[in-house]
Amino acid sequence: MSHLVYIDACKSTNEEILGYLGANPSDYFALFTCNQTQGRGQYGNTWDIEAGLNLAFTMAIKQQVHLLPELFNFRTAVLLAEFLAKMAAVAVDIKWPNDIIIRDKKVSGILTEKKNINSERYLIVGIGLNILQTDFSKLPKAGSLLTQTGISFKPKQVAAELFDFLKEGFARHISADETTKAVNDHLYRKERISVFELNGVRQNGIIKQMDGEGYLWVDLENDGLQRFFHKQIQLLY
Repeated sequence: MSHLVYIDACKSTNEEILGYLGANPSDYFALFTCNQTQGRGQYGNTWDIEAGLNLAFTMAIKQQVHLLPELFNFRTAVLLAEFLAKMAAVAVDIKWPNDIIIRDKKVSGILTEKKNINSERYLIVGIGLNILQTDFSKLPKAGSLLTQTGISFKPKQVAAELFDFLKEGFARHISADETTKAVNDHLYRKERISVFELNGVRQNGIIKQMDGEGYLWVDLENDGLQRFFHKQIQLLY
């Protein structure tokens, strides 16, 4: 069984969905809004959306053996990149570890969590997707589907199609090696000279790959080839 619920507004869809799961023990349950007021991003960051123009979407999946929790964030990123590429007919990149990039602008972010509800284990995936917003004067690295593709998508329709796409995608048995390869196929700025910040110091480097444990390998100008976990290094441009 599966359910998709629309709500007019909420503080955070990742928090809101928890109240539904006890009464709706579905394998796949999702809710969305176009007016989220206190959204959360990865590592305590915030994700604010402009009311009516963008999408805040959260899906709860009963944890299954073939869904590897340690790579779930990356599995989600691959599915979201594939969905947007198909829908908008545009190249989509994954900025390690959890941002979705179209033509060098961030259009989406992902927050994944694990929760136990009534003795059931769930994987929770929250997605913030900029759809119709055009003013990013305060967020120069951000964009929307409209600004990056020129296409006006309807947020509610996007949510319905995304729900179906994710259900089908999460139901497929994909190995850790296949997930890692898919991330590397979409990896933003791979094999291109970029500027990073490490321990407060900027230096050039080249992203080489993401490994099977989710670490990013970067060949740094000053420090050579090293691997990094989330938040240990920042890609600036």
